[in-house]
Amino acid sequence: MIESLLVANRGEIARRIIRTARRLGVRTVAVYSEADAGLPFVVEADEAVCVGPANPAQSYRNVEAILDAAKATGVQAIHPGYGFLSENAEFARTVEARGLIWVGPGADAIDAMGDKINARNLMAAAGVPVAPGTTDPAADVDAAVSAAGDIGYPVMVKAAAGGGGMGMAVAADEGALRTEYEKVRAFAERMFGDGSVLIERFFPRVRHVEVQILGLADGRVVALGERECSVQRRNQKLVEESPSPAVSPELRERFLAAAVRAGEAVGYRNAGTVECLLDPTTGEFFFLEMNTRLQVEHPVTELVYGVDLVEEQLRVAAGLAPTFDPAALAPRGHAIELRINAEDPKRFLPGPGAISTWVEPAGDGVRVDSGYAEGTTVTPFYDSLMAKLIVFGTDRAEAIDRARVAVAQFQVAGPKCNLPFFAELLENPEFVTGDYDTGIVPRMR
Repeated sequence: MIESLLVANRGEIARRIIRTARRLGVRTVAVYSEADAGLPFVVEADEAVCVGPANPAQSYRNVEAILDAAKATGVQAIHPGYGFLSENAEFARTVEARGLIWVGPGADAIDAMGDKINARNLMAAAGVPVAPGTTDPAADVDAAVSAAGDIGYPVMVKAAAGGGGMGMAVAADEGALRTEYEKVRAFAERMFGDGSVLIERFFPRVRHVEVQILGLADGRVVALGERECSVQRRNQKLVEESPSPAVSPELRERFLAAAVRAGEAVGYRNAGTVECLLDPTTGEFFFLEMNTRLQVEHPVTELVYGVDLVEEQLRVAAGLAPTFDPAALAPRGHAIELRINAEDPKRFLPGPGAISTWVEPAGDGVRVDSGYAEGTTVTPFYDSLMAKLIVFGTDRAEAIDRARVAVAQFQVAGPKCNLPFFAELLENPEFVTGDYDTGIVPRMR
């Protein structure tokens, strides 16, 4: 096993990685910005190094500062968590060039999946279903209009280098497409340094379902079930659950087989997620993208499959066999994750602030992965995620009941908080029955 690890991230995911590393006897080093000096992950690591000011470009995305911290503390490996540098192929290559172990997929796989058009074409060649769309970037707005004429309106306009729900827009007709194409292109150029745009069929009623994969050290790729991610605001997830209430055993078998083919097509190693769109009326699903990292929502898979995905990541990176028998993987029970954000529960606008009250729920089947505590401050410099509330039950009904109780028990004062939204969602008939899609949040608002 790896003996020492630098966690190149912050907040709840840094605490999450440190927790598993401590259990395994792995020495941990945290890196932190000046704005995060008082957060729990800084104290919980065996050692902590400040890598710069609040601006992520000068701290959490500062490659040389992070590598200098790794050298100064003598660590063996770097775990990037999610976000920041986690899907930066050049960072992964540089880490390995410096003689360190990269706890994540290989740089070539990150590159292959980082461009959505290239990823679509690779998946199609591997026999993974893809939605109707362009196989090359739409060179200009006229090319986009021509492509949309072949695909059929409405269409999704997407930044080829985007991710996390950013750089996406829907166009119902040519006029809207001309407007949205220019907006997405400019946004993509500004945010990702790549203005390439692709055009895909837009499905008005669709579910977002993803599969957790793990590329093992021996070259095999295994799938650890699916997660339902259809409760979203602005194309960004708020709730995830596993198993998906929309997926039958037969559909699950097809989902998992397609995800394994996707991983095998790029020689995938370590943890990753194959995201798909599911048409609930036909049972057809289409490849959306592959996230070449650990996902925010990985805890629901851990609870349903009884594995520690961070431990498995470390084992793969060290060249070790998994702790589980891949042939015996089977889901049990039901898990739901709620993302507790510092944001207005109505409009979902960020609302940072000092935390004057922080009381986490507890009880059977309740897990909280948090990045904050009473007396700390949610600053405006980073994502609004404060904690993840994860509940587990023998079935979906029990998981929902436990989620209702846990949401009522969770007390947060100071910053704005979206807990009232979850209290509303957990009583919503669409959600309770499981018959919902990505339009559920707009319909509630």
